[in-house]
Amino acid sequence: MADTALMPIPGQVDPVPVARDITPRADGRIDLIGLPKERIRKLFEEAGLEPKQAKLRAKQVFHWLYHRGVSTFDAMTDIAKTMRPWLEKRFVIGRPDVVEAQHSVDGTRKWLLRTADGHDFEMVFIPDADRGTLCVSSQVGCTLNCRFCHTGTMKLVRNLTPGEIVGQVMLARDALGEWPKGSMAGLDEDVDNAHYTADGRLLTNIVMMGMGEPLYNFDNVRDALRLVMDGDGLALSKRRITLSTSGVVPMMEKCGEEIGVNLAVSLHAVTKEIRDEIVPINKKYGIEELLSACAAYPGASNARRITFEYVMLKDKNDTDEHARELVRLIREYKLPAKVNLIPFNPWPGAVYECSTPERIRRFSDIVFEAGISAPVRTPRGRDIDAACGQLKTAAEKKSRAERDREAAQAASGS
Repeated sequence: MADTALMPIPGQVDPVPVARDITPRADGRIDLIGLPKERIRKLFEEAGLEPKQAKLRAKQVFHWLYHRGVSTFDAMTDIAKTMRPWLEKRFVIGRPDVVEAQHSVDGTRKWLLRTADGHDFEMVFIPDADRGTLCVSSQVGCTLNCRFCHTGTMKLVRNLTPGEIVGQVMLARDALGEWPKGSMAGLDEDVDNAHYTADGRLLTNIVMMGMGEPLYNFDNVRDALRLVMDGDGLALSKRRITLSTSGVVPMMEKCGEEIGVNLAVSLHAVTKEIRDEIVPINKKYGIEELLSACAAYPGASNARRITFEYVMLKDKNDTDEHARELVRLIREYKLPAKVNLIPFNPWPGAVYECSTPERIRRFSDIVFEAGISAPVRTPRGRDIDAACGQLKTAAEKKSRAERDREAAQAASGS
């Protein structure tokens, strides 16, 4: 059972997050995943190692965790056998638990994951011809209440820790066999792994676009992405990482300075009235303030354009006039920008419908003709409830008997 109370946060108030960077475990051991080398060294010293030895062991363990992807201390072959039980008694190499894994006919893969204190969240892997993108969550639930978003119907429980954020990337590498001598062991083994390689090149990009608002969990997201970008860690270039925000304006400049990744903004409307309705944070940070922050984003240039995400909602934000106003705003603020047009993914209880393909194409043409890239995102994984939050909702509806039966079938290989 989950043992963490809901964070008492009204929707339009900036949350004050619970000060936690490691999730406590029932067995008292400390999870090392998500911790930088210096933090590991300090923990080793506090546990009784001499300073010089603590520094050496921290360097070794860090390498095994993030470069080799091992999940047990016994696999750390350059650490003395007598030392490994000492580590095992005090520390753990955690991964989020996999509650459910799904594989779409189009190759999209989706996991429902669970934290050590019993909270569920999701991650999605989307393969394309020239890249593989992992969509990573930053919170359990969300506080923003965007009306088109399924996750917005869920209460915000808590921020994910750096380890729970990095753990998603590591689980994906486990599943895709992308560690040295990697394998598919432990995750949906029925998937044909012939399409995947172990050279570390399938998972090429990360987008912070899963459950939650990353800039409302800034410190933990920053610390997690620093491990992902660390040349001695997961070593993914910052140019291959995109952080998506609904418009937490005060944190945007800090994001550019302290993380330095690509920025995506959930715009979805070009007038105050409509954006107030579908992205309520607009009542706190309006479109003009948001676009000014985009213009000031460190590192933004024609080579590193800001992406505006725009979900296409029938008869709401999809007219020719809306397209022309979008062009006008981008020009007025002199933004190096591209626009991703996203066909709306309906979900039970949604109050909107998706724009027609013809309307989406016309909207795209208007923006393209103004010299601004406006591709239409191809819907992916619709057969496995592709909208954020749907896998969690579907799993919650299952009975304990169904879960036990599925677990037994998985164990028997049937």
